[in-house]
Amino acid sequence: MPDCLFCKMIRGEIKPKIEFEDSDILAIHDINPQAPHHVLVIPKKHIAKVAEMETSDVSVLGNMIFQARQIAARRGWEDYRLVFNNGSGAGQSVFHVHLHLLAGRRMTWPPG
Repeated sequence: MPDCLFCKMIRGEIKPKIEFEDSDILAIHDINPQAPHHVLVIPKKHIAKVAEMETSDVSVLGNMIFQARQIAARRGWEDYRLVFNNGSGAGQSVFHVHLHLLAGRRMTWPPG
């Protein structure tokens, strides 16, 4: 997707602060953090939102969650929250699937 912010990062047109990268995903530090530690885990394949994921995307989704866990463990974050937003009404502002890894403060429930 040519105008997608995350696709531009994946293509190297925009240089984010990278936490992790492999052949399927990119994990970056959020430029507008909602917690002291806020990492976004993004599939390199453009998928606009969770509702548009296909069966073939399941392994990438699993890798995103696993790598978020690995990042938290490596950083020593014992308590953390993982969040997917699906659609603007749920708070999604960039329409490329991404997982929020939030840590470093007490999380409340229900969220926002």
